[in-house]
Amino acid sequence: MTENIHTLDTRGLSCPLPILKTKKAISALASGEVLEITATDPGSVKDLDSFCQQTGNEMIASESIEDGFFFRIRKA
Repeated sequence: MTENIHTLDTRGLSCPLPILKTKKAISALASGEVLEITATDPGSVKDLDSFCQQTGNEMIASESIEDGFFFRIRKA
């Protein structure tokens, strides 16, 4: 099965913009599609984890990368 992967670059944005843009992007996806997010705001780690817990979306990956953070979320 080929995953339909979308990307969102929120590098340089501060809270609450990364989570707001993620919420908007996820709402446009079909169930099972994946959103890859890059961010530089350290608060996005906790914010996106909480977002997934509250919405039922699956956090596939959450890791520090050289210039910030990388996340993969599968829409519920």
